[in-house]
Amino acid sequence: MHPVLFLQAAAPGPSPVGTLFMFGSIFAIFYFLVIRPQGKQRKEHETKVMGIKKGDQVVTAGGIVGEVVHIAQGQKDGQAQATMGDHITIKSAESRLVVVRSRIAAVGGEDLQA
Repeated sequence: MHPVLFLQAAAPGPSPVGTLFMFGSIFAIFYFLVIRPQGKQRKEHETKVMGIKKGDQVVTAGGIVGEVVHIAQGQKDGQAQATMGDHITIKSAESRLVVVRSRIAAVGGEDLQA
């Protein structure tokens, strides 16, 4: 009697196209749920901070609430231009503080209602 040899086909590995599709799908979900909304929120905050004017109520990153009394803008080509490095003087109670514009966490409105 001859031994019967059973040959089995090697099991196919995962398809590279399927793997790429899976990673692409995960990246797309991550982008639309995390990266895009965060970028949009950052742009809105930057727009609010760049639009600060005298009399606005602000909250600093350190939690100090105050009213803007002076804005010292930088100079570019001989004209005043708002930058994130501008010094903003705020009045909080009986104190006046100088804060860099980029350290403003919230500007007026509902952000200050807590």
